[in-house]
Formats: sequence, C-alpha cells, structure tokens
Amino acid sequence: MEQGNRLNSSLDSVSQSQGLNETSRNHRSALFFLSLMCYCITVLVNVCLILTIILDNELHEPMYILLCAFCMNALYGTAGFYPKFLSDLLSPVHVISYSGCLLQAQVLYTFACSDLSILSLMAYDRYLAICRPLEYHSVMSKQRVMKLTSFFWLTSAFIVALNLFLTYKLKLCRPYINRLFCVNWSIVSLACFPSETSINEIVANITILICILCGVFIVWSYMYIIKRCASSMENRAKFMQTCVPHLISLSTFILTILIDIINNRRSSADLAKTLQNFIAMEFLVIP
Repeated sequence: MEQGNRLNSSLDSVSQSQGLNETSRNHRSALFFLSLMCYCITVLVNVCLILTIILDNELHEPMYILLCAFCMNALYGTAGFYPKFLSDLLSPVHVISYSGCLLQAQVLYTFACSDLSILSLMAYDRYLAICRPLEYHSVMSKQRVMKLTSFFWLTSAFIVALNLFLTYKLKLCRPYINRLFCVNWSIVSLACFPSETSINEIVANITILICILCGVFIVWSYMYIIKRCASSMENRAKFMQTCVPHLISLSTFILTILIDIINNRRSSADLAKTLQNFIAMEFLVIP
C-alpha cells in the first residue's frame, strides 16, 4: 500500500507516454513534416470557413452556423493533439505531466462528443427543412441554434469532466501510457486496484450509451428524410445538395470512432505499433 501511494504521488507530477516505436523514431523528421503540414492545412481551411461564414451575412443561417461550430470544434480538438505530438517527435523523451494528461483527455473527449452532438443537430435541421418546411424557421432560428450548440458543447464538457474526475480519484501504480495521447481508459488501466474502477466503468458505459442514442436519433432523422425525398424530385435535389455532404462527414466520423473503440476494447498486441498509432489518431486526422 505504501509503495502504491509513493508511485501515485509521482504520477501526480509526471506521466510518461510510450506511443512511438523505433520505426517512428527513425523517420521522425518525415513524420514531423507531414504532421505539421496536416495541422497547418487543418487550421487554414477551418479558419477560412469560419471567417467566411462570420463575415458573409447571407450565410447567417442555421445550417451554416452549425458548420461554423463544426469547424471551431475541429480547431479545438486538433489543438489538444498536434502541438504535443509535434513536440514528442522532436524530443527523445515523451513526458507529459499528469494534470496535462488529464487536460488532453478532456479536450479530445469533449471534441468527439461535441462533434457527435453537432452532427445530431445537423440531422434534425435537415429533417425540419425537408419534412416539415413550414415549421422550419420558427423552430430552427439562429438564436436557438447557437443556444443549442453551446448547451450541447457544455454538456459534453461536463460529462467528460465527470469521467476524468472519477479517474483522478484513483490511485495509479504505473507511469507508462502506451498511447500517442492521453485517453481516459489508458489512464484507468494504470490503477493500483482494478476493483476500484467499477464506478468509472459504469459512468463510461452511460456516456457511451448517450453517444449511441445520438447515433440512433441521427439514423431516425434520415429514415424520415429519405422516405420523404423518395416521392419528390425537388426534395431529392435538396437531399443531394445538403444531406449527402453531411452523411459523408457523419459516416467518416462514426467509422473512425468505431474503429478506435474496437481497437481499445480488444487485445491488439498482435497489431504492429505503427498500425496501432494510425488507428489511434485517425479520428483526429481523417474527419
């Protein structure tokens, strides 16, 4: 017990990540250049879209406001990953403070949950626009969309903070995280007493259930949209113009998240470290 307390005390100050393998280290210059280029493109494109929507009064409509929120959330999420990752590529030692590790997990999980909530609002927006057009402007006003977006972002941040608060209360006995970045399950796996993580697992499963319900809501919305569009040429054209890009974004996001969840839940010791690293970071890069 005393030894566990001493180890936990050291983790309060420093936690080490072991995500990069020898192959990654041998090509760190190329990886740094590609990662920096990817981050710069991400920032440039999203900032351009945000400024375009803000400065053009004709784009101050619910769908474009949601797109703007989507881009802002992308900047928020990638800021939690790329700066630390680029720093690790330049450093022989990959160390992050325990508080910094929790902060990074907070940012990345909030980013993922907020993305899903914004996609849910986009689906509802398209449902109203196509299936109930007479009610659209009264239900989806600009002010209401901004309030809903803010509410769901704050709710996502609170749910994630609750999960990480429970993680913070655990006593940890190992300082090594075998990931490129900090996530809640990898921190929980360092617990001295696995029996104490039952509450963490319950809250984590409730969080996953909420995310699944958001996914079910999106599917429900699009079932009605597709049913409505099937009988009208005008609605089919509207569907192709506004819904197909949303569905591509949605499919990409859900696919990358599912791959990451499956990789986390199963034993992946037989997978090459480079492949594990790609799977771990794809939900931050591809969408």
